[in-house]
Amino acid sequence: MSGPVHYHEGQFPPAELHWPQLIPLIGPANGAVARYDGTLSAIPNATVLLSPLTTQEAVLSSRIEGTQATMDEVLEFEARGNSGNKTSSREADIWEVLNYRAAMLASIDLLKNLPLCQRVIREAHRILLKGVRGHDKSLGEYRKVPNWIGPPGCALEDARFVPISAEKLPKAMARWEKYIHEDAPDKLVQLAILHAEFEALHPFLDGNGRLGRMCVPLFMFSKHLITGPMFYISAFLEANREEYYERLLAVSRDGDWTGWCAFFLKAIQAQAEGNQRKAVAILQLYNAMKDRVVELTRSQYAIHALDWMFEKAIFKSSDFVRVSRIPKPTATRILSALKSEGILQVIEEGRGRKPSILAYRDLLNIAEGYDAF
Repeated sequence: MSGPVHYHEGQFPPAELHWPQLIPLIGPANGAVARYDGTLSAIPNATVLLSPLTTQEAVLSSRIEGTQATMDEVLEFEARGNSGNKTSSREADIWEVLNYRAAMLASIDLLKNLPLCQRVIREAHRILLKGVRGHDKSLGEYRKVPNWIGPPGCALEDARFVPISAEKLPKAMARWEKYIHEDAPDKLVQLAILHAEFEALHPFLDGNGRLGRMCVPLFMFSKHLITGPMFYISAFLEANREEYYERLLAVSRDGDWTGWCAFFLKAIQAQAEGNQRKAVAILQLYNAMKDRVVELTRSQYAIHALDWMFEKAIFKSSDFVRVSRIPKPTATRILSALKSEGILQVIEEGRGRKPSILAYRDLLNIAEGYDAF
């Protein structure tokens, strides 16, 4: 049995790529991103309307690392409110998803004043692992000990991959950061190389896969490839997990940067097309519902209520009344009308002082990509 693959020291960034293999993929990938960005630019308040997709990305990126939580479980957990108790495995999974989303939002906020850099990544790591599995693993700090990737609990000789040594990591991360801001023939190929290098360096004791995927929309946003940091890559990577890991491994094992970049460009194109379909469907749903909700409720708060439903696709009736800033009698009447018309579904009946839990099924089904509700 051969030993583990070791980090490709001295080979980042790659001295050359086989461009004839990549050029046929670069145009379609960039074109798909541009079309998606056109849709993104046309969506009013995209952060609110695409909120379910942001949660779904957090779910899928975390699932690649072994969590089992689903989007509806995460949203129901939020709707019910939480005790901060992370003892059950499923609740621990949910908290990892919530932390992913919080880390992404914090990174976006930092990018208002900073370029994409190590400081942003370290802060994202601190939030990502706060209070969850791995929370004792030096939050926001690069590892100072060796680590390796393989079956849980395996010895070094049984590992699949051994990242760069800890003492060389600070210099390597500085080189990674420098490459973010270098000129490159194509930004998506540059992003592919950055993602592979981050995963190969494995700078933290835990959370590297999720952080590497988080960098995809952050890079695209910082380089003005998309007008908002909302690009959802994990569905393709989760569906092609074995090839994803094998292509990353082949960079260090075989020096196959070109094969990895080709895989990544295909992932970007597929996800840009999928993201666009979902974004268009969400925008169409929003536009169709504007007139319908106004007609049903006859309320000046109709659009405000609709925006709430898009941002909180599963919610407690009491939260809608309490937090939406709609007068209580009006809020109660709006919910009643929307439930009567089947726009909102009751997924848990209220009893006594316990409020009901409501879901906006049509929006959730678009985010999931099939009739999940």
